[in-house]
Amino acid sequence: MIRRILIAVAALIATPASAQRLDETPRTVVMTAFPPEWDALVGSVEQPREYRINGLTFMTGTMAGKPVVLMQSAVSMVNAAMNTQLVLDRFRVKRIVFSGIAGGVDPQLSIGDVIVPEHWGQYLEVSFARQTPKGWVTPEPVDAGAPANWGMMFPRGVRVGNDAQPAARHYLLSVDPQLLALARQVAGRVTLRRCADAAKAACLDHPPQIVVGGTGVSAGVFADNAQFRTYLHDAWKARVLDMESAAVVQVAYANRVPAVVFRSLSDLAGGDEHANQMTTFMALASVNSADVVRAFVAALPD
Repeated sequence: MIRRILIAVAALIATPASAQRLDETPRTVVMTAFPPEWDALVGSVEQPREYRINGLTFMTGTMAGKPVVLMQSAVSMVNAAMNTQLVLDRFRVKRIVFSGIAGGVDPQLSIGDVIVPEHWGQYLEVSFARQTPKGWVTPEPVDAGAPANWGMMFPRGVRVGNDAQPAARHYLLSVDPQLLALARQVAGRVTLRRCADAAKAACLDHPPQIVVGGTGVSAGVFADNAQFRTYLHDAWKARVLDMESAAVVQVAYANRVPAVVFRSLSDLAGGDEHANQMTTFMALASVNSADVVRAFVAALPD
């Protein structure tokens, strides 16, 4: 008898916490990366209930009448991937909607604009080449369809699959087409803000716009380099860059969960006329993204 009890206790201890689903209501995950983005949305959650997992707060409730779980992924790629999988394991997730700030890459975009890219790529998933008298030599063949290199860095894509698709090399992964189509509909209904608050601190001298489509790129880099910005626009056709979205989209793809990303420009990733403006405009960018996301969640069918 004692032996059976000990075996049972050992089995309970060995059961990972991640196996325990905390909530059975099908919900839309509204994901942010860090506090300013969370602050712009947390007041919109009605009937909130908080859960703490691995030091993170997950808040369930409703937004515009739709069941949601609001969370922060934390900053950068590994955190974003790890915590996207965590929320998928612990809650019943219908879709992921990311709201946050970003750096602008496309010269046609300005600070305050909100962009909803169709594709996301990881621009630092690369091979570092050797420099030889005959030029760069990569440790593996370079795909004909790979984006162009930046010096020694040759894009190699990521290998990922899911239950429906075998693992393959991807330079870009797409967001959910139905969610992207809904974002196009919602874009015409939202007027973005020029000022972060009623005090009119950090105001723009232009009306920001909402743009749907194109490519976003991500890496664990706070990018603020004009030459590299030009490279990303030319080689990747990138319009925006950040530090989480491509990781979130990859995990969503692997789990076959619909996902879409809304990003508002807080800076121009090295294209700013003077110093980087992220700290000046991150509150405004967070609010503009949140405004569009709220309208998007309200337009969801469930």
